[in-house]
Amino acid sequence: MSDDDRDEYVIHGIPRSLFTRKLEAAFAFYHLPYRGAPRGIGGDDSLGQRAGTHQIPILETPEGWAIADTTPILQLLDARVPARRLFPRGALGVLVHVLEEILDEWFARVMVHYRWHYLENTVAVIEELTGQAVSEEEAAAHPMAKWGPRACRATGTELPAQRKAAEAEYLGMLDALEAQLATTAFALGDRPTAVDAIVLGGLHAHTNADPIPDLSAYTRVLAWADGGAFAAAESPSGDLAAFPESTPFAQAVLGVGAAQYAPFVVANAAALEAGRKVFEIETYGEPTTYLARPYPEQSRRMIQGRIRDQLSAEERTRVEDWLVASGLDCFLP
Repeated sequence: MSDDDRDEYVIHGIPRSLFTRKLEAAFAFYHLPYRGAPRGIGGDDSLGQRAGTHQIPILETPEGWAIADTTPILQLLDARVPARRLFPRGALGVLVHVLEEILDEWFARVMVHYRWHYLENTVAVIEELTGQAVSEEEAAAHPMAKWGPRACRATGTELPAQRKAAEAEYLGMLDALEAQLATTAFALGDRPTAVDAIVLGGLHAHTNADPIPDLSAYTRVLAWADGGAFAAAESPSGDLAAFPESTPFAQAVLGVGAAQYAPFVVANAAALEAGRKVFEIETYGEPTTYLARPYPEQSRRMIQGRIRDQLSAEERTRVEDWLVASGLDCFLP
């Protein structure tokens, strides 16, 4: 970052990146200005070394920090713009964090599936990234298209039945959001949270940008994604639905989390502890293989740390009781 840029935030990423667009949505909710800087995945340079990652996005702060991982970034920005926090304080903040985790680490796998298992989507994104027209054969031979199927195998969407289940999960989430937006401005009430940022990130980078799926039936969701969410966030004075009931949208996502994500995250942790590179669990009634990945466990421990370190004794008891009752005791400290 040059001396002239020291007074601004810079988001290094690309428009077709889920987490880049999640971070951009969050900045809009915070009413923080930023400058975007193009950056692909795999950059091996001083910025990546400073941030400790080759992934995107990377945020450079006005004081010159280089930070990756959107969840800690949002927590940092919450402290800087407390009137527009995207993680509420107290027990409700844990509920938001759990929802964000499920969307980040489970629902997001459908984005990879849609992009690399549908050749029409692959062509569209390769053309956008390269700035030139490509044939289906050229798109399929692109290095990114070679990486895509490996990522699908790693996240459990290699088998046809699992692809279908992942799509049904995602469209079911949009069904719940379409209904929710008839009564509230955002997914969890009348002010934005980190949950809205990740949902918008997926819409902006993937499912409403790629040819497949067709989302034209989701009229409220599309209007919300096309600026309605940011217009509704002009005033930070709205309320969120109370803990633990929250909204029907929240309950729909938490139900998927309990049934599908919780078994995954527990088995992933066990595989990491045992030093196994892959593991198999039953997902949607079918044995499914996953790559054991450190980040889901790191992310789970962030939630455990929030419960352990940021709640009063009374709040912690309420949260722990709720997690057990909801089938999400995998997040207990």
